[in-house]
Amino acid sequence: MPIEFTVFKGSKDGTIVQGTTERPDLKRDDVLIRITHSGVCFTDVHYRNADIALGHEGTGVVEATGPDAHILKKGDRVGWGYEHDCCGHCRHCLTGWETMCAERKMYAFADLDQGSFGTHAVWREAFLFKIPDSISNEDAGPLMCGGSTVFNALHVAQVRSTARVGIVGVGGLGHLAIQFAAKMGCQVVVFSGTDSKKEEALKLGAKEFYATKGAKELKLEQPIDNLIVTTSSQPNWELYLSVMSPNGVISPLSVDENDLKIPYMPVLLNGLRIQGGIVSARQVHRDMLDFAAMHNIKPINMTFPMTLEGVKQSLKTLEEGKMRYRGVLVAEN
Repeated sequence: MPIEFTVFKGSKDGTIVQGTTERPDLKRDDVLIRITHSGVCFTDVHYRNADIALGHEGTGVVEATGPDAHILKKGDRVGWGYEHDCCGHCRHCLTGWETMCAERKMYAFADLDQGSFGTHAVWREAFLFKIPDSISNEDAGPLMCGGSTVFNALHVAQVRSTARVGIVGVGGLGHLAIQFAAKMGCQVVVFSGTDSKKEEALKLGAKEFYATKGAKELKLEQPIDNLIVTTSSQPNWELYLSVMSPNGVISPLSVDENDLKIPYMPVLLNGLRIQGGIVSARQVHRDMLDFAAMHNIKPINMTFPMTLEGVKQSLKTLEEGKMRYRGVLVAEN
């Protein structure tokens, strides 16, 4: 019997619309989830002009499972993120890098009829994550992409507990990156435009804080081993290259459609590495959730109702730069 549910979609002129989608009856390892919460990510703003169901930081409760689903059961709390499927047999899939699979199915490129802004969703059991008991559905939502992205940056850069980790920006990604790096035992150094977020950054685990607006140079106690850039656009690279330790790693997480333009010689002469990365592969994602549960890492959220007006307001708040720090849509009972 077909499954029908409500979704909130983008449109060509950027207007958010409420629609209905229909999925066939559950097959293989399909799982039907009643959505309780969804994180609101700036990627959703980028796709509000596309005719797709929005949202990719979903959490909810399992309502039914397909015949080949053997791990999850009705009533389990689960979440999902950016990736929905992969081929399962290529080199990348077989070595735990399915996010690099040529046949990967990602948000806004596949399954365009459903997202996490809605009442329900149907996803493969293999790409769902059980939420640890100590993490609420509300707090788990932003971890499904925001938390996954910054944790993956730390993972692929092979950050050590002895490293000095610089984090540029205290926002939706940055405030989570501070917590993860601090709980890993790193010395966390935060860079932000002004001092307005200094006290909060220090409470989250930062050891040093530097305001960068108008700065011509940075004077640090010691150089940075790993730099994670979480701002919405590229920073002044010259400012940061001067404080990087030789063989340091730069992880740019900013979504910027412009070319990466960075001074060449400092990278060459100091052996710096620029490490790209997206969201975590599944095992790293599971590790992230377990780590967050163990160390009580939680996003700082602003909540909105999971309604047409609530979706519009959450995206408006995000676009205006007024979100502190992750938006979460909450389903009505």
